[in-house]
Amino acid sequence: MSAIFSFFLELFRDGFNTISGWSTVKKLGFALLCCIFLAATVLIDVPPLTVLRTWADNTGAWFVVVFIALYISITQFPIPRTLLTLSSGILFGPLVGIIIALLSTTASAMLSLLIIRSILGDWARSQLTSPNAVRVNHHIEQRGWFAIASLRMIAAVPFSLLNYVAGMTNISLTSFGLATCIGSAPGTIVTVFIGNGLTQTYDAMLLIPTICLAILGLCGLIIDSRLLVKSST
Repeated sequence: MSAIFSFFLELFRDGFNTISGWSTVKKLGFALLCCIFLAATVLIDVPPLTVLRTWADNTGAWFVVVFIALYISITQFPIPRTLLTLSSGILFGPLVGIIIALLSTTASAMLSLLIIRSILGDWARSQLTSPNAVRVNHHIEQRGWFAIASLRMIAAVPFSLLNYVAGMTNISLTSFGLATCIGSAPGTIVTVFIGNGLTQTYDAMLLIPTICLAILGLCGLIIDSRLLVKSST
């Protein structure tokens, strides 16, 4: 994990140095984009359940498409997807809710990966020159799906931020999508079932599946760190 931390620290340092060399106009444009992104993150919120129910009544069968589009759009920003997943269980029931939530989660992650690569991909690849960065990125390219799947099981790891980070690596889009689907499935299923059976009474037992998944994800990361990776030569 220390190698991965060093890898992204190097990217951050190089990024800061690159921005420092920009013209004033370019710096102001970048600052404006950052402000817009932060404002959107703060101002955009998951619609209340009452609003979602109203939309469902007004749009009828098309509400499934509306909900999926809403899910994918909102989770492009660092906004927790838990409320949307809970809502899918409440609005669509367990089976359909699981399919919709998992489909939306996977599609959102893959879209984020493509967006980040289109913006920062060339720059990120140009920074992979140090032996440590090359080693870590090769590890991610060869077996990044295992680490991604493990991290998806840990609720404390932000969904969107992991998408952004993965976009600066060489993990394939297919591997990333499958790892996200597989790793997110247990937590998504649990959350949808909680939403479907939600009551006014809070039950602390609902934390048990989340804790178990976090432990499983950590075990996956430990196993991943101990397994050998094929040489890049």
